[in-house]
Amino acid sequence: MLDVMPLQTAVDALADRLRALPQSALRRGAAAEGLVLARELATRAQLIECPGTQPRELPDAGMFAVGDQVAVAGHDLVEALRAAAAEAVADGPGGAEADAKTAPATHLAEAVQRVRDAAQSEAMTRSARM
Repeated sequence: MLDVMPLQTAVDALADRLRALPQSALRRGAAAEGLVLARELATRAQLIECPGTQPRELPDAGMFAVGDQVAVAGHDLVEALRAAAAEAVADGPGGAEADAKTAPATHLAEAVQRVRDAAQSEAMTRSARM
């Protein structure tokens, strides 16, 4: 079973940080960066769930909703990765199925790194200090 807790934990922490930021910090760039991340997470989830289809763009719901958008998109990706990993295990070992098993783990690692990078970005760390 694929351990998606690192992604879920990172997403929840960043979403909580974004929700707690004052309006001035959100305006200085934290909200825009959060929206970019939420859109990326949503796109990743859609590509896993429906490969070969054009992902829909997550709308901008405003700076005060960006924390929730990161949380929802991140949790959608967590569930997509869980389902992809479960499907790969059900297919059994060998051949193309073996490649499919590593794909969810690779997507997971990339997503965790992306969320951590966003949390450490200048816009997020500068906003958190102010």
